[in-house]
Amino acid sequence: MIVNFNDEIVLVTGSSRGIGLSIAYHFAKAGATVILNGAHNKDALDQATTSFKEESLKVYSFLGDVSEYTTAKALFDFIYTELGSYPTIVINNAGISHVGLFTDTTPDIWHKVMETNMTSAYNCSHLAVPSMISQHKGCIINISSIWGNVGASCEVAYSTSKSALNGFTKALAKELGPSNIRVNAISCGWIDTDMNAHFSEEDKNAFVDEVPLCRTGKVEDVAKTCLYLASEAASYMTGQILTLDGGLL
Repeated sequence: MIVNFNDEIVLVTGSSRGIGLSIAYHFAKAGATVILNGAHNKDALDQATTSFKEESLKVYSFLGDVSEYTTAKALFDFIYTELGSYPTIVINNAGISHVGLFTDTTPDIWHKVMETNMTSAYNCSHLAVPSMISQHKGCIINISSIWGNVGASCEVAYSTSKSALNGFTKALAKELGPSNIRVNAISCGWIDTDMNAHFSEEDKNAFVDEVPLCRTGKVEDVAKTCLYLASEAASYMTGQILTLDGGLL
């Protein structure tokens, strides 16, 4: 499938590495103007930006934690100042995980996971939607997890945040549909990223044994699904949670 996003401004949160970086790269290669964002790691963000520019891709970057509304607002102000317009496609990818017993999950941990995984999506969507409504077009894609579908032991905070993101996706899609704004989510299984690096090879192999396609996912799998969801090929698709897990669920 050949896609062209030459006229699109694409914001990808949490895009200094991993899934977000791959999503941003694929959109940039398809002609989009891409805004990279990372919360804290300036070196990783600068390195990613430089690598895009070396390929003459259209890229801007903004360092800041978009789970804070004032920071997200500063990001959107930056985008408008640089480009004279707001994003037409928003990929809410910023996320963190927490593995541990629920009884050991402190209020600080709980709020941090919820704010990063859910509140950041609210913030960026809330800031993007007015411009999308005025243009009568737009696309929001939320990066979720299969644990938001079924829950995971020892990942209660993470599972809850992703379940909330799924509900947010479905509700917002119904509200924004009349304005020709589509909202979908990708429910990821095990994707090979730093987020899963703390698991042992034994844990990974045990997981793969349960996956019908007999492998873990790659960041490119998520990126290509995003391209599809943002393309004309998916113009009649909204409010959907696409499960990308190799057939596990």
